[in-house]
Amino acid sequence: MRYLIDNFSEILEITKTHLYLALLPLLFGLVIAIPAGAMIRRIPWLRRITVTVASLAYTVPSLALFVIIPPLVGLSAIDPWNVVIALTIYSTALLIIAVPVALDSVPAAVVDAADAVGFGPLRRTLTVDMPLAIPVFVSNLRVVVVTNIAMVSVGALIGVGGLGKLFTQGYQRDYPDEIVAGIIVTLALALVFDRLVYLLGRWATPWTRADGRTRRGAST
Repeated sequence: MRYLIDNFSEILEITKTHLYLALLPLLFGLVIAIPAGAMIRRIPWLRRITVTVASLAYTVPSLALFVIIPPLVGLSAIDPWNVVIALTIYSTALLIIAVPVALDSVPAAVVDAADAVGFGPLRRTLTVDMPLAIPVFVSNLRVVVVTNIAMVSVGALIGVGGLGKLFTQGYQRDYPDEIVAGIIVTLALALVFDRLVYLLGRWATPWTRADGRTRRGAST
């Protein structure tokens, strides 16, 4: 803890880099996975193929991706975009599975009602299905956020900045305090952003709060 206090400004800068490397791939993953997941949802064979490919992509070790990506896209091995691309692959793989599952959670009666009043597929997906799918989707999104924050640390093994730098330096210098500081800050970031995503999901679904108050009122 003393190391964390004494080197607070340096760790703060490393933390900013860590968040950049963790959250930018999440944003890219959302942009890719939400429309793609919605499109494959009603095409069973394409959905099966996509889930299989995404599952396989997620099983590829991150270090292997860090080695494979640079020659494929013309990057240096220590370019931060190497980590961004790798984590975008992981984020997209998880989210493209989560989107159809979340949309499947929308009650069939609601879908039928939207169809009955004349909603087309696109309008219904945007204004009915996706809003009602938020609670299930957010539970999966929280997993992706925490996973990204944890996995950025692996980038330190190829020389890319982030809190993993504290682990590698602490190990090389045989300085446990530096390693402990990295663990503390990484855990704190994971907990904070997990909670932020949860609260964002609650804010985006006010009807779930109303339902909860109604149930509590009925029980009294």
